[in-house]
Amino acid sequence: MSPPRLSICIVSFQAREYLRNCLNSVYANPPAGEFEVILVDNHSDDGTVELAQREFPDVRLIINPENRGFTAPMNQALRAGRGEYLLELNPDALVLPGAFDHLVDFMEKHSEVGICGPKVLNMDGSLQKPCRRGESRPWAVITYFTGLSNLFPRSKWFGGYLMSYMDEDETHEVAGVSGSCMLIRQQVIQQIGYLDERFFAYQEDADFCFQARKAGWKIFYVPAARIIHHGGKGGSHVRPFRSILEWHRSYWLHYRKNMAGDYPFIFNWFYYLAIVIKLILALVLYLFRQGKFARNIKVT
Repeated sequence: MSPPRLSICIVSFQAREYLRNCLNSVYANPPAGEFEVILVDNHSDDGTVELAQREFPDVRLIINPENRGFTAPMNQALRAGRGEYLLELNPDALVLPGAFDHLVDFMEKHSEVGICGPKVLNMDGSLQKPCRRGESRPWAVITYFTGLSNLFPRSKWFGGYLMSYMDEDETHEVAGVSGSCMLIRQQVIQQIGYLDERFFAYQEDADFCFQARKAGWKIFYVPAARIIHHGGKGGSHVRPFRSILEWHRSYWLHYRKNMAGDYPFIFNWFYYLAIVIKLILALVLYLFRQGKFARNIKVT
């Protein structure tokens, strides 16, 4: 049997209904040519495995005995993929008509491009801004989290992280695309390896894109391809406290691995302190919201 053109790789944890809708959208809008779907389940107890076995028998199912996060299970799926192109897809995504073909055709026409991603939409049809990104260097991150990027969205100086100064309907080169839907040329993995499993979840896509660019590949945002992404429904909503911790740990790791060498020692330590302060604020805000919610619950 000849290998498929495209391998669609999905990691799921406690997302049964979202996964059902995702897989239905995949089979309703399939790519041209042969393709395969590989699903890695992270020990869900919500009936995800039974759903996949019952309703989607063509899916290649890998069942983990524990929750291994996102990066390691995605590597399981990528390693199992036999396609010329490998697509990372979140289980809470909905594929729109032609999305797969637009991405693959773009790669076919641009041999220098190793990774590309679609225009990712929120449920209301607006752009999910992190689907195209500049490098998450300190200034870009600071302007993003302080809100300066929202105040000056057309400025390259302030809008560098989410590239808000670029037309969202224009195809353009970027530093990174979102792992919610990311098409990877098999040759890229053969050259730079798989995702870095030190990232339990989050920032593994930014790191992978960084490594691909360092190896000479280009990364593009291709808005002709579109998906809808609920966001946070593929596993992170189940363990929100840990998600906050892992996001900050992953960004610290990404910065230390890929960018810290470009800055003075003293700056890095101030920046690490800023990351810790932001983590503390995020945890306090989360606990405050949880407490406020609990106080507002009426007992009947």
